[in-house]
Amino acid sequence: MAKRDYYEVLGVERGASEAELKKAYRRLAMKFHPDRNPDDAAAEESFKEAKEAFEILSDARKRQAYDQFGHAGVDPSAAAGAGFGGGAGGGFSDIFDSVFGDIFGAGGRQGGSRAYRGSDLRYDLELNLEDAVRGTEVKIRVPTLITCETCEGSGSRSRAAPETCGTCNGVGQVRMQQGFFSVQQTCPACRGKGKAVKDPCGTCHGTGKVRGNKTIAVKVPGGVDTGDRIRLGGEGEAGQNGGPAGDLYVNVVVREHAIFTREGSDLYSEVPIDFVTAALGGEIEVPTLEGRVVLKIPAETQSGKMFRLRGKGVRSVRGGAVGDLICRAMVETPVNLTKQQKELLKAFGDSLGKASVEHSPRASSWLDGVKKFFEDMKFG
Repeated sequence: MAKRDYYEVLGVERGASEAELKKAYRRLAMKFHPDRNPDDAAAEESFKEAKEAFEILSDARKRQAYDQFGHAGVDPSAAAGAGFGGGAGGGFSDIFDSVFGDIFGAGGRQGGSRAYRGSDLRYDLELNLEDAVRGTEVKIRVPTLITCETCEGSGSRSRAAPETCGTCNGVGQVRMQQGFFSVQQTCPACRGKGKAVKDPCGTCHGTGKVRGNKTIAVKVPGGVDTGDRIRLGGEGEAGQNGGPAGDLYVNVVVREHAIFTREGSDLYSEVPIDFVTAALGGEIEVPTLEGRVVLKIPAETQSGKMFRLRGKGVRSVRGGAVGDLICRAMVETPVNLTKQQKELLKAFGDSLGKASVEHSPRASSWLDGVKKFFEDMKFG
């Protein structure tokens, strides 16, 4: 009987990744394993077929030969030995070590020699608006693992070199039988290193590292905003077994400003204007991030009117043109008036006339809207 295509057996595409192959094989192995299907010859045959397909396709050299020449390109003896529990292809537990070993942190049969990359760290950096816009350099203290000063990083009280672990014999992994699975997990004695110290340091308990803080200088580019992230490569947790350190991600948080609100590259500010200047016009000084500028207020300015000062905003860290500063006029009603000021203001109001709409255009349009509203309610 002709053999089925290995990719078809596993139910994957020809370009499937190693992870996809493992996932497909795990699913079939759990489904057709003889322990789950006693006295079922068809299930056992399906299990052997899936195991053979995975053994060939998970080996880069064999997979390349199979892709080029088909079944004729792979060693027939390797396929013949793919049965459960023996043969040239190895036992059931061997193939499952590579599929399930990473669940228990084993990393296959490489044992403690495998290097692991350190964990990434995150730090929330608060900045005021001025520093975020202009850029700055700050020093931060990051909690992380640092070299133990007591043992100088050796992990040993006497600073003696570590010796081969007696629990795992230097492999860094111990094998455990769980049901019909034979799996590996990190050696609890040496924590996967394959070596252990005889007299562990009382400060770091043999690890050579302790929790501490390290000071790092962070250069913040101009134009950053809340949500931007600065990556510092190699400033994260130290790796294991010679692996590279992780990265430090600095998340920018810009504090609220007393005067300005930022939206993208533009700045917004509310500018109080006394009602005399609003009515007659004039000039007022308004602040920008570069200093004070004079803003001309035209006569009859209403509260809420926007004034745009071009180029007085922010240049984004991603580039582009400098934004604008948009000032929103807020006409203020005078308070704490003297008796004379109140009389003058009353005389001014009388001179305008209560029925006149010439001096209050918004009031006129608002009253027209109110009138129409009630008419629609009455006859709607």
